[in-house]
Amino acid sequence: MAENYAIELQGITKSFGKTVANNNVNLAVREGEILALLGENGSGKTTLMNMLAGIYKPDSGRILVGGKEVQIHSPEDSKRLGIGMVHQHFKLVDVFSAADNIWMGKDKAGLPLRRRRYDEIEEIAARFGFSIDPRKRVYNMSVSEKQTLEIIKVLYYGAKTIILDEPTAVLTVQEIEKLFDVLRRMKAEGHSIIIITHKLNEVMDISDRVAILRKGEYITTVNTPETTEQALTEWMVGRKVDLNIDRPHMETTRPLLEVRDLTIRNDEGAVAIDKVNFYIRGGEILGVAGIAGCGQKELCEAIAGLRPIESGQMVHKGDNIVGLSPKAILAKGISMSFIPEDRLGMGLAPSLSITDNMLLKKYREAKGPFVDRRAGRADAEEVIESLGVVTPSTETPVRRLSGGNVQKVLLGREIKAGPNVIVTAYPVRGLDIHSSYAIYDILNKQKLDGVGILFVGEDLDVMLALCDKIMVLCHGKVMGVVHAHKTSKEELGLMMTGALDLSEKYADKPAGIAKDSLLEPESAEEVRRESSTN
Repeated sequence: MAENYAIELQGITKSFGKTVANNNVNLAVREGEILALLGENGSGKTTLMNMLAGIYKPDSGRILVGGKEVQIHSPEDSKRLGIGMVHQHFKLVDVFSAADNIWMGKDKAGLPLRRRRYDEIEEIAARFGFSIDPRKRVYNMSVSEKQTLEIIKVLYYGAKTIILDEPTAVLTVQEIEKLFDVLRRMKAEGHSIIIITHKLNEVMDISDRVAILRKGEYITTVNTPETTEQALTEWMVGRKVDLNIDRPHMETTRPLLEVRDLTIRNDEGAVAIDKVNFYIRGGEILGVAGIAGCGQKELCEAIAGLRPIESGQMVHKGDNIVGLSPKAILAKGISMSFIPEDRLGMGLAPSLSITDNMLLKKYREAKGPFVDRRAGRADAEEVIESLGVVTPSTETPVRRLSGGNVQKVLLGREIKAGPNVIVTAYPVRGLDIHSSYAIYDILNKQKLDGVGILFVGEDLDVMLALCDKIMVLCHGKVMGVVHAHKTSKEELGLMMTGALDLSEKYADKPAGIAKDSLLEPESAEEVRRESSTN
């Protein structure tokens, strides 16, 4: 019996200059199935899907929709053929409402727009189990609401094949479960779904089949129930990969940075961090867990000196460094690197080359009126080589790189600065499994060199394996700081939602332990060591 394919790609090739993004790729998605598209960063997944979305045109090859060959020259052609793509970076107008973002693409919508549009959007949302306010402005929406709007937008225009590019990258565990329920409902109604993701546990959970690309070439397609995460990783990378995360034990030092009664407000003026206490030790990775929006972003920015602190102290060797310039902080002996979650908006200058982004970290060190671009280029070449950045050259603007390669450039630059404290927010977001484990190894090497690391993450399994201790935030308050090897995902989940409060567990300290410390001593020996150095 012949297969009913919604989309078939035959011999697709696409090049950008000398870089071959896709080389003779053959791929097919069946009607009413969820196909996961897997591959390392730079393997050509998004480029391939952008050709279905009408953003790029293949250099050679054929695209078939419903068994008939078609030509896709623009997003309008894609929409007409029933193909809709939800991009990793949303294509929304912030000042418009949800309804107006959908209706602005409608032919002959008319002005003023019909009031009926709100009812139509609510009907589609209810049909698939979405919850959205069609009158809400985009700038007031959470990330999950924006993603919901993008999906409803493609459904509104009749998409039967829906492409989702890294849809869970910035969602909480609860939001991911809700999204997957919706995708299963869409599949039951006959929609074909292609999902690009790096999270193997999600691939195993949601997909029917998995198609794998490696370095721009099609490798294979396997049935999800017949494979494993280890096998998928080996298909992606082309060799065996150890999926174990090391947690080397270090003799911890005195705190490099102590945070005392820190209070911070968010952009709307509400309290984001409420009288938080903790410290960062050298040779230790302190994880920060919490539901999105519970203050992680504001905490990282405040420590990095990018957000004003309403009250509290950040103490290094007895000196409060709140309010000091980065240069003054460096003069006191603390060198800090910050890897923000907004890698292009805050971390890097997207229009500048990799070389120029390297120079941004140390151009002030130039002794004359000119910067040393040769040194910057050498740094860029070292980062490209050591982290496996896929790029045509060191002079490529970072905005032209894939999301994972952008993250590698940012992380590489910050580590090359030789920090003794690293503050990192979601450092492996958007990275493939092989690159993610390379980042974990890099962080562990920094830990072994005595660097103190504050690690904000979203994957609790990773945090439990990588971090030494985990601080849990809920609505800006600390619910407790626990040893990673003594806790569980269930306990962390209860703390993240506020159902379990362990903040008082470590409040009464043995003699000699700082009163503001919430961390439980490792042992009686640690208590004696702490006491003797106080």
